Amino acid sequence: MSKPLVIIVGRPNVGKSTLFNRLVGQAKAIVSDVSGTTRDRITATIPWKDRSLILVDTGGIEVIPTSDLWQKVSAQVEMALEEADAIIFMADVVDGVTPRDMEIAQSLRQRGKPMLLAVNKVDNPKREQETADFYRLGLGDPLPISAFHNLGIRDLLNELDNLLPTPSDDGEESEEMKLAIVGRPNVGKSLLLNTILGHQRTIVSETPGTTRDTIDISFSFDDRPVTLMDTAGVRRRGRIEPGIEKYSVLRSVRAIERSNVCLLVTDAVEAITSQDTHIAGQVLDTYKGVVVVVNKWDLVEGEVNREEMAREVRRKLKFIPYAPICFTSALQGTGVQSVMETAMDVYQQGGKILSRGALERALMSAVASHMPPSRGGRPLKIHRIYQKAANPPTFVIFVNNPALVHFSYQRYLENQLRLAFGFAGNPLHLIFSTRGKG
Repeated sequence: MSKPLVIIVGRPNVGKSTLFNRLVGQAKAIVSDVSGTTRDRITATIPWKDRSLILVDTGGIEVIPTSDLWQKVSAQVEMALEEADAIIFMADVVDGVTPRDMEIAQSLRQRGKPMLLAVNKVDNPKREQETADFYRLGLGDPLPISAFHNLGIRDLLNELDNLLPTPSDDGEESEEMKLAIVGRPNVGKSLLLNTILGHQRTIVSETPGTTRDTIDISFSFDDRPVTLMDTAGVRRRGRIEPGIEKYSVLRSVRAIERSNVCLLVTDAVEAITSQDTHIAGQVLDTYKGVVVVVNKWDLVEGEVNREEMAREVRRKLKFIPYAPICFTSALQGTGVQSVMETAMDVYQQGGKILSRGALERALMSAVASHMPPSRGGRPLKIHRIYQKAANPPTFVIFVNNPALVHFSYQRYLENQLRLAFGFAGNPLHLIFSTRGKG
């Protein structure tokens, strides 16, 4: 079952971003920002009870005050609301029920989606009594919370869990590769898809955002089943209202979450932009395999050599150094076969299952070559390792105290596992635990 997407909406300055940060911290999300990226976090995958949620923050969105303000909701939030499985509508007990709250609530009621009403800044009994006035919004029982003071947050998560469908086991893992094509608009994603398939299946246009929905296409490559997902890209700044480019990534988030491997399509003419690093960060955060596709190579070939371009890609995307780079011209059809061969190799690398004995030997060799450093005079002791899952490759390493693991030593262990076993194109998910030391 795919992760439900939950969006937080409300007027500016009611505390949406504070609630987002509090929920991520309350759920102890493993997802964290990556050093070296220049992206704003608007989504986070958080575990709660026996499920995971994709949480979306719409903090900082200002809407233009017009008479039909929420007749069709602001363009930025509209894009996210279309994708949402549930909505948390936030209001402010200090301000009380405002006309804008009423307009937003009316629009949200028409959507018929599961919804919670969270009344923020409730930090004393008097304010809790004042939440009764919010029944006027017609969104059910108001939930009193204080995001800043961490009051009512667990109750909110529990209510959210009750609101969503019961998680179900989708059965055995499919053997088919699920491949997502992601990237900014106008870098050639749809043309690349058409070239891969050998015939036109989606509209190819020079207009960014033409591919409005995620399109799933099943086919075979070298007699192996593949589901390929084509998505709308992240819009470029200045072409649309401020802020909206962040939310156009939501369909890509959906596709990335469902995929095994992502083709991150970039433009050789424009090189790597901040939007490319944003999407690459989304891929990394969800532990998906990735191939960087430098498209439109025919437009710069002769001016820039591949080694120079590869160095620039590595420099800008230094947080995914394991990603293979392919050079293509989707328009001319060159390099596309190599892209698919590389993607299939990444998928197979990510699906490897290693024996405990092989892992133990690699781990002990790594520790013997570079002993773990102490932190605060307390030594880190590493006991053993086993592989918990594949696609993504996930390993549990038993230690005396996970808090003693420095990020640099974690990176060292990841590199040593790569040297021993490969995993080209795949992030390694290392989980440090105190259990099972025996």
